[in-house]
Amino acid sequence: MDLATTLKGQTIRADVRDVGINPNHWYAIGWADQLQPGQVIQATVWQQAIAVYRDTEGALHALEDACPHKGVELHRGKVQGQRLACRYHGWEFDAEGRCVSVPYLPEGQKLPCAQARSYPIQEKYGLLWVFPGDAAIATDFQPPLMPEDAEPGWLKVSVTGHFNAHFSICNENSMDVFHGFLHENLQGWFDPLLLSLRETEDAVFAEYQVSYKGRMAKFLGLSERADQVTTLPITVQYRYPHYQSSLQGVSVLYLMRLPVSPVESRSFALFFFKVRLPQWLLKPLEPVLQVLLERFVLMRFLAQDIEMMESEQRQYLANPKRRYVEINPAIIAVQRLIVRQCERFTQSSSQTTMSGHKELDAAVHRSVAMQEVSTAGICLVDRTDST
Repeated sequence: MDLATTLKGQTIRADVRDVGINPNHWYAIGWADQLQPGQVIQATVWQQAIAVYRDTEGALHALEDACPHKGVELHRGKVQGQRLACRYHGWEFDAEGRCVSVPYLPEGQKLPCAQARSYPIQEKYGLLWVFPGDAAIATDFQPPLMPEDAEPGWLKVSVTGHFNAHFSICNENSMDVFHGFLHENLQGWFDPLLLSLRETEDAVFAEYQVSYKGRMAKFLGLSERADQVTTLPITVQYRYPHYQSSLQGVSVLYLMRLPVSPVESRSFALFFFKVRLPQWLLKPLEPVLQVLLERFVLMRFLAQDIEMMESEQRQYLANPKRRYVEINPAIIAVQRLIVRQCERFTQSSSQTTMSGHKELDAAVHRSVAMQEVSTAGICLVDRTDST
């Protein structure tokens, strides 16, 4: 549905700063090259602590980060072959979370019924992805497509962000191209104009027009000369729960948001830049260009954003009832989507729970009926014996 692009005052939804996630999506939790065979790390997806490990053969596994024995964090454990052993007593768990060994049990003795929850996990685009929701439907979803990752001529730069703020605040920042004023000392964009806005059940699409000027703009290929103003369209897509933005013919950004808690978020970003260099020259220069762009360009922009987002979070916590006014309709659309996704999951969970209760009630009734039949049979036998 197309939405109006008029900038007019609207009250921000207060509930969006406390809303939870829809876990039935793939969430990036870290960079794949930071987890080597035999290593285990901890990841948290919206207050779900997960132990992620790569077994000695290189396969990935993800288990609830709590040993079913004592509750000790499994990410403190030890990888043994394809299993993860709890550091406390050495209980070993397989990829499905089943306890398959207790080192001090006598040989032949039955193992305790201990099970840690397992999560679907995969590696794609150099990232580790976990599905924290209903594992039965994980294959119905996929991480966002990044065709530039396999195309020549693109320089890929990865950036990690950490924010002491609710993920809705972070998501609004990503959609809000009007905050170029914040980055003016970095020669950021200026004169933004919202050209179009559209929303669906699962996404928000916005197109802005922005202008660039300066040495940074020339370095990134946005203009031929530093004193020249270049005006380009930029598209931003929020396909829950991740972002994609594109600056026509210049760059593409994929931003994977990881909600950690109501006051903490992380992000894993992949930037693709069209560098005007021949492939034979670009390839050997890639490592140097990646470091330069990350440290001296992208992280400087990110640091300014973090300062603003964390300030916004602190003010919200100090006075959750304060009223705020927003004039960018794209931000209001993002808020609607965040709340809608959470409500969708809550409703589906409620329906599943109700269905489960009905099945349980039916099972109880069947059990009672069988007991009554059994009792009647016993009574009949007793009467027959007494005669």
